[in-house]
Amino acid sequence: MSVPIKFGAGAMFPIFSWPKVGGGAVTPGAGVDWRMLVIYRGAHCALCVRYLHRVSGLQKQFTSAGVRVWALSADPLDRAAEQATREGWCIPVLAELQQDQMRELGLYISAPRSPGETDRNFAEPAIFVINPESKVQIVDVSNAPFARPEPQGLLEALSFVIDTRYPIRGTAG
Repeated sequence: MSVPIKFGAGAMFPIFSWPKVGGGAVTPGAGVDWRMLVIYRGAHCALCVRYLHRVSGLQKQFTSAGVRVWALSADPLDRAAEQATREGWCIPVLAELQQDQMRELGLYISAPRSPGETDRNFAEPAIFVINPESKVQIVDVSNAPFARPEPQGLLEALSFVIDTRYPIRGTAG
């Protein structure tokens, strides 16, 4: 069994690019604004659908707070596009997270329980908040779809972090 490495708070977010539903590509690690990358399990996960609906419902508030938000899964672009359209999410959806990228980000990786679930290994949920210096300000990595930060609370916390210039925590020893 392979255990993921711990991706450090305060580390530079890697320069990965992923295709975006609707065209183009996004590189969350490059930029000068606040960014939040929500890793989700994929189209097969009903809990992810509910979670992304809550995040999507707060999209205007995240934007007003100065935070760009994306959702990312290992699903192929066509599957992600079909789901994003069907669900009507307001957040941009990225696709094709690769297993080596999952490992570099310290994500937990799961195999499908059946061919009906999905056809590939996938990342368990995570959130990366990337500050204007492209450092990971907040990281939350889960090994199951049941443990994730509540989007409204996360929005309120990020507003506080940005407004008060709250430092990156969890970097001592």
